[in-house]
Amino acid sequence: MKEKVQGRKIALLILLGMICLISFLFSVAKGSLNLAPAEVIKALFLEKDTVNHQIIWNVRLPRTLVAALVGICLALSGVILQGIMRNPLASPNIIGVSSGAGLMAFVIMIIFPQYYYLVPAGAFIGALLATLLIYALSWKNGIQPMRMILAGVAVSSFLGAGINALMMFFPDRLVGVVDFLIGGLSARTWPHFHMLWPYALLGILIAFLFSNRLNILMLGDEVATGIGLNVEMTRMLFISIAALLAGSAVSVAGLLGFVGLIVPHTARMIIGSDYRYLFPATAILGATVVMLCDTVARLVLDPIEIPVGIIMALLGGPFFLYLLREKRSVGQ
Repeated sequence: MKEKVQGRKIALLILLGMICLISFLFSVAKGSLNLAPAEVIKALFLEKDTVNHQIIWNVRLPRTLVAALVGICLALSGVILQGIMRNPLASPNIIGVSSGAGLMAFVIMIIFPQYYYLVPAGAFIGALLATLLIYALSWKNGIQPMRMILAGVAVSSFLGAGINALMMFFPDRLVGVVDFLIGGLSARTWPHFHMLWPYALLGILIAFLFSNRLNILMLGDEVATGIGLNVEMTRMLFISIAALLAGSAVSVAGLLGFVGLIVPHTARMIIGSDYRYLFPATAILGATVVMLCDTVARLVLDPIEIPVGIIMALLGGPFFLYLLREKRSVGQ
């Protein structure tokens, strides 16, 4: 029976992977110049001196890869935060983690633009500090979901005030700031991909490697301690991973919201709550969702491009209200 369940979950992961690959090809192929998948492959590997190759290799491919990594990072950060805080409403943008990353990224981009290459590292530090602060404010004989949400809203407002202050004091340096605040992937190229992937890969590998520890943590602190797990050390490890993933994504895509809320819940409905399978399902689904939403953002008002954050907000707002309604129904 156990082998049958594992086989079913592996089959679901393969299916999600195929959907992700189709979404990748669709994203690379569609735009002002529409190409068939066969033409994309031909332009990439066979006809390297053509206009199609230049468009795909220099414009669409890096942007699509960045979208996939951003989706993976935000989705995994969301599912980790929901696990360690035991709150289905936890996600990087809602509880203020993205705001911490965004403030530090803003400081570097606006005040120290010569150190732009340090934006991912700075965003990670900002996200980590924000997460630790929210966790500390939420802790009182354990974590209570409502207290954590209120602490997250308060911290997010405080950090948002810092971002607004920077915008007011340095109005001459705000090129591209609207795209950053909404969340967008316009003009993302290979340098952005190379800046993002080392941090993303590190966070993904550590999350996957220690996924079973999060399963044990979900049994409750007393049971986990009885099994031999260092609960606080494990919780701090996953807080750091969530901050690293969220910070690296924010450094490239800005304050893109709702990915860390929608994707983990969808993945959990598809594959269950075993983090050994939930992590890869969430990662694959996160990449798929952001790639598709970015493609829609490019095509819906072509030739005008809208930030992908608007598409995610249109999806995430109703989804968030649905979760609030369900949570209230359970509470009653």
